[in-house]
Amino acid sequence: MTLIETLEKMNTAVCPCGKEHRFFGEVLSGEGVLNKLPAWLLAKGAKTVYLLADKHTYSAGGARTESLLAEAGIKVLSHVFDEEALEPNERSVGSAVMHYPHAADAIVTVGSGVLNDIGKIVSALTGKPYVIVGTAPSMDGYASDASSMTRDGLKISLPSRSADLIVGDADLLASAPARMKLAGLGDMLAKYVSLAEWRVAHLLVGEYYCEEVAALVRQALSTCVAHADGLLKGDKNAALAVFDGLVLGGVAMKYAGLSRPASGVEHYFSHVWDMRAVSFGTPMDLHGIQCAVGTLYAAKMYDKLKMLTPDKEKALASVASFDYGAWSETLRAFLGKGAESMIMLEAKEGKYDKAKHAKRLEDILAHWDEILAILNEELPAAREIEALLDRLGAPKTASDIGLSEDIIPLTFRATKDIRDKYVLSRLAFDLGIEQTLLEALK
Repeated sequence: MTLIETLEKMNTAVCPCGKEHRFFGEVLSGEGVLNKLPAWLLAKGAKTVYLLADKHTYSAGGARTESLLAEAGIKVLSHVFDEEALEPNERSVGSAVMHYPHAADAIVTVGSGVLNDIGKIVSALTGKPYVIVGTAPSMDGYASDASSMTRDGLKISLPSRSADLIVGDADLLASAPARMKLAGLGDMLAKYVSLAEWRVAHLLVGEYYCEEVAALVRQALSTCVAHADGLLKGDKNAALAVFDGLVLGGVAMKYAGLSRPASGVEHYFSHVWDMRAVSFGTPMDLHGIQCAVGTLYAAKMYDKLKMLTPDKEKALASVASFDYGAWSETLRAFLGKGAESMIMLEAKEGKYDKAKHAKRLEDILAHWDEILAILNEELPAAREIEALLDRLGAPKTASDIGLSEDIIPLTFRATKDIRDKYVLSRLAFDLGIEQTLLEALK
């Protein structure tokens, strides 16, 4: 089933979960599909477009897009960021907004991650139709209606707008830099963990779960892994497989109304490293690269978890000795100003409340066999993920992306505070086994 057929099926089906799943955007995916963009815009009445790119994506596909539109009689007003590495923050969004021409009938972004996030915000602010021309199969935000941004030093998911049209031209995608392709694959590998944790959260804390949406992501993940070995060889089918999978990941988040189908603790490793980069200038890599490393770390810890037997008394004693005041100071020192929002979130959530913990612990103990069954169904062994990363020459550890291995224990512990989401680090805290799981990374 093609990407388009899959979306059409989901859009028309009545879902057993009780939600109505709808994705109102359109997708052009395949060879030569960029040539169809002018006709699409003209059909929408667009005579003038605001084109966003950076100097790299403009060379990769922006100039060609500009020429195609101009040849069709569409006026193009472009804003090309000159930064070597564009940051998703207040400054870049402000620049895009301040250069916005009020005569524009539509916004066309040529790029991927950060540029797409910025373009979606501009579209949300102006109400103009939004098109993203993907230049790399590098991340799963093409179809989402949120933008991953850094605001006041904290990595947040900011409500914005999903694209009216997503263009994935095989020639552009296959010629993307190798590291961006690896980032896309890393973002897809993260779905192993996200799906497992979504099911565990549904079981333990009653979080909404949809098997139809989960199956959609599993299908996309399987296709990506099957084509992974051709990704760095310029194989167009491999590039399209990853791109289509990433689009489906974004659509799945929209269907579910939350990020669960596509991100879990492995994404929070990446978020922590991003926050430290903002506060302290430490190294930061592409989001998907960091997610791949986080996925391998999580897989190793889950392998360890599956070998353990929960100890109720150990868990209760561990939580009884936990000092949240001291932990708050540790977060501030480790993450800088971004920690403040996490501490404010805990004031509302109260996950460290000992009575709440005792209730969760009873649920964990009662459902332990079911938890193990979920993990065995969803997660491959860490060695399988590591072998795939090895074959592609992809980073596997923090040191591979310029970070110190010494920060991993605190990174893992901090992941449980980033969002109100039940992930591995929260399960480890509830069981009093954080240090035990971290031993799997040595």
